[in-house]
Amino acid sequence: MTTTISSIFLFASLLLLCVLPTFEQRELTADSHHHTLQVSSLLPSSVCSSSKVADERLSSLKVVHKYGPCSQLHQQESNPATHADALLQDQGRVNSIHSRLAKTSSDVKETDATKIPAKDGSVVGSGNYVVTVGIGNPKTDLSLIFDTGSDITWTQCQPCIRYCYAQKESIFDPSKSKSYLNISCNSPTCSSLSSATGNAGRCVSSTCVYAIQYGDSSYSAGFFGKESLTLTSTDVFNDIPFGCGQNNRGLFGGAAGLLGLGRDKLSFPSQTAQKYNKIFSYCLPSSASSTGYLTFGNSDISNSVQFTPLVTFPRAPSFYGLDISGISVGGNKLPISSSLFTNARTIIDSGTVITRLPPTAYSALKTAFRQAMSQYPMTQALSILDTCYDFSNYTTVSIPKISMFFGGGVKVDLDKSGIMYAGKDASQVCLAFAGNGDDSEVGIFGNVQQKTLQVVYDGAGERVGFGAGGCD
Repeated sequence: MTTTISSIFLFASLLLLCVLPTFEQRELTADSHHHTLQVSSLLPSSVCSSSKVADERLSSLKVVHKYGPCSQLHQQESNPATHADALLQDQGRVNSIHSRLAKTSSDVKETDATKIPAKDGSVVGSGNYVVTVGIGNPKTDLSLIFDTGSDITWTQCQPCIRYCYAQKESIFDPSKSKSYLNISCNSPTCSSLSSATGNAGRCVSSTCVYAIQYGDSSYSAGFFGKESLTLTSTDVFNDIPFGCGQNNRGLFGGAAGLLGLGRDKLSFPSQTAQKYNKIFSYCLPSSASSTGYLTFGNSDISNSVQFTPLVTFPRAPSFYGLDISGISVGGNKLPISSSLFTNARTIIDSGTVITRLPPTAYSALKTAFRQAMSQYPMTQALSILDTCYDFSNYTTVSIPKISMFFGGGVKVDLDKSGIMYAGKDASQVCLAFAGNGDDSEVGIFGNVQQKTLQVVYDGAGERVGFGAGGCD
């Protein structure tokens, strides 16, 4: 009997040893579809953790979040907007993009965000990221918002004939630059303003005058000229079409102006195509307290970058269009017809914060995400974000991985920093996606979802690429 019991015990022990690896493997497989992260990593830090990646790359500028501790602008605002205000302003930008892409004016949905008044120098929900560019000769270093959804480059200029908002650096004075030239109003360059800004160039004393208004109610108007722009000591460009703003109001948050990276012929990539071939890339940092880069040309593009074909919109050809084919949550592809994305179409935009999806697609995403997060307490919505959690009593949390699928068989795994958006503290952390008004409106791949990816724009090759770990 003892021998029998011993034999049974030995057999059971061996069986258990054989079975355990299977359970462990299942657990590892499940974990591979989730991110475990520190709740504190979702919240802003007061200390800058600067990366040296930009310094080590050719033709590169350091990218910082306007209001993070790595930026000189973060103390510019005495009364910054709340997260709810910032998200509402973000919706204003989205409404403007939809207006430019709508088939008719009746296709544009009016919301409260379309009525946001411009506030002198107040925080903007779009255009979060800035780079420092040298303007003029001798150069003046100025912080410019970089924007793939805009085309012309401009800065505020003395003597500010009408109005200049408060900015961190000294306002550029073209009279002290040896390289500034006004563009005549009968120049082909002046005639090109209509496609780049939506407003035809005007004429004042034989000088071309530009005007541009943004989706958050900000605007700039002034003389259109040519100027020298300096990226690095070896990357200096003369005669770049350039707006010298004499009447500027709005939501630029202390930045001196804007660097236009769209596809129009007046954009910076087009004007420097002879050297860079319309290629640039960037990495947006994982948080506002760290840094990324903006690089021009094809140097330092990772071999891991996968490219998807660009889509062009006839009504707004300066946008960078993408072909989304699907989304997965926790390793499971959502039951969404690819035709839904094809019919709506999508653009990638560095200035839109929150990714916008057709409401049918967003509903499927939200449902799957909530099911995977059922162990955490939900809390009230934050402006346009309706899937929010209270992590106050947690040190770490586990969230499902989210992947986006694009044309050409490209799969992009979002970084853990690109899935959720935190309010003022851990009591309100939300899924960083929102639905459009209806399934016909254009989707937008926003900058939260782009965090830590190397995003490559190849205008000449008509493609966009994505690579993981871009800021490393």
